[in-house]
Amino acid sequence: MKKEHQDGMSRRKFLGLSALGLASFTILPSWSFNGKKIPPSDQVYMGFIGLGRQGVSDFQAFSSCPGVQVVACSDVDSIKMERFKKISNEWQKKMGLPQRCDLHEAYEELLERTDIDAVSIATPDHWHALCAIHACQAGKDVYCEKPLSYTITESIAMRQAARDNRRIFQVGSQQRSGEEFQKAIELVRNGSLGHIEKIYARVGEPPAPFDLPEMPVPDNLNFNKWLGPLNSPKVHYHPDMCPPISYPDLQEKGDWAVWRYYRETANGFTGDWGAHMFDIAQAAIGMDGSGPIEFIPAGFGGHEYSTMKYANGIVMTEQPYREDKPDDKGIRFIGDKGWLMVTRGYIECFDPSLLKTSKREVGKGEYEISSPHMQNFVDCVRSRQKPIAPVEAGASTAIVCCLVNIAHELQRPVKWDPVTESFVNDKEAEAHRLYWYEYRSPYTLPYWD
Repeated sequence: MKKEHQDGMSRRKFLGLSALGLASFTILPSWSFNGKKIPPSDQVYMGFIGLGRQGVSDFQAFSSCPGVQVVACSDVDSIKMERFKKISNEWQKKMGLPQRCDLHEAYEELLERTDIDAVSIATPDHWHALCAIHACQAGKDVYCEKPLSYTITESIAMRQAARDNRRIFQVGSQQRSGEEFQKAIELVRNGSLGHIEKIYARVGEPPAPFDLPEMPVPDNLNFNKWLGPLNSPKVHYHPDMCPPISYPDLQEKGDWAVWRYYRETANGFTGDWGAHMFDIAQAAIGMDGSGPIEFIPAGFGGHEYSTMKYANGIVMTEQPYREDKPDDKGIRFIGDKGWLMVTRGYIECFDPSLLKTSKREVGKGEYEISSPHMQNFVDCVRSRQKPIAPVEAGASTAIVCCLVNIAHELQRPVKWDPVTESFVNDKEAEAHRLYWYEYRSPYTLPYWD
């Protein structure tokens, strides 16, 4: 059953820690960026929560934004904290800034500081909700990586926390700041393709059941804290889940963390890339804050691909967006006047005069280090204007990803009301873990439990 929303709990209740107070406050001087003087009143002091590859990439982007200073960082891996401090201090020294980056295993301690304006959250998905909600309650503006949440109710709670506490909240859907995607959104919105009838969005497969063998936890990792609210006895430590780093190079060994691809810990490619491609589709057709009304899994009733139906008649399918590259992630919009294809570094449409065809190589990690996206967030922290990827958009996209996976796991269609954010006469879907699940004790989800 849907829980009744609660008012936000007090900072003291969720932190349960002694105040750091003014003892941790440091007045940092004004400084210059490319010759431009940044007065203290315009500086944005940041804390970073989650310091894996994505956390470091986000720092690299934020460090190029004038007037940003790093104050502290938090992770459950002590070596990752040491690495982040080293990287941060080297940048601060190069920029002529005070070298400071305090370490906190408990992110709650970081949030209680009085010298932090905003936080960047790059934890595993199952931690996004608590870190972001608590940050909002602590008066911090939030940049949170995509997908916004692991479950539907987490997205709803995060959105409410940002609204109640009047926080600037940017979701790390960096494609929204990409030139080719902005052009695609513009052409769809201005009617250049006519009435949109179909959308092909290639994002990849749903998650698989967790099947990694259990291995000993290294001393530098607090794996119990890594699990946090995750309530699944099947999940245990394996180095692929938390890629280890070691001295002297302090680099991760192996691929990006694979927790993204298991049901018990994330939403697979559906969530990982759906948070990008479904997000652009929703933005283009004016569905930010809303979504489809029916989700049909691949293989049901003759549907070759996972299918989403909108109330206005638009149908979006998870399928190749171009025949010559069936596995590439991207989008095709099909209207009654013409079509448009877009992916990272590439945009093409039926009428070349509508755009200058762009075909460029996208560097590895380029969209993970999107300085324009971070600059937009920093600008909005100063101006208090809504960012390009607000929490409302991130929530609706994350909900779409969850619903695709719910239909897939139930192996039947599910109907959804995007206005009330509830299933239509479907108790089985409502009981699914991707709608709501009970957190592992002692954790609870504010605004829901």
